[in-house]
Amino acid sequence: MAQGEPMSAAARAAIRDALAGDGAFVSALTAWEVGLLSRARGKRPATVFLPDTKTWLDRVFAAPGIRPVPVTREIAHQGSALQGAFHNDPVDRIIVATALTLGVPVVTRDRAILAYAEAGFVQAVAC
Repeated sequence: MAQGEPMSAAARAAIRDALAGDGAFVSALTAWEVGLLSRARGKRPATVFLPDTKTWLDRVFAAPGIRPVPVTREIAHQGSALQGAFHNDPVDRIIVATALTLGVPVVTRDRAILAYAEAGFVQAVAC
């Protein structure tokens, strides 16, 4: 999404439906995730967010219908107590916990989150 990659029809529909309803919820920790993705790590190249990471984030969080979600005590606890097998990436756990707490699907390309959804623990829509 950052570099204009195509998005699935299901993901576009999920976002469109959210924006037409209560809004599209975006975890505040998305900023952390974007910051990490903008740096090369190991064999993984950096993802480019144009014109720069901060401006890209400012635009996303200020877009009409976007509803930033802070990490509340409830979300933090939910993230520490996810059921089933899920890896220990704290940001992914908080993103999943945010979706569970709000009762909304996660729109993602993250394979671990999609596998967790496939196991029936969270709703997710693949990009």
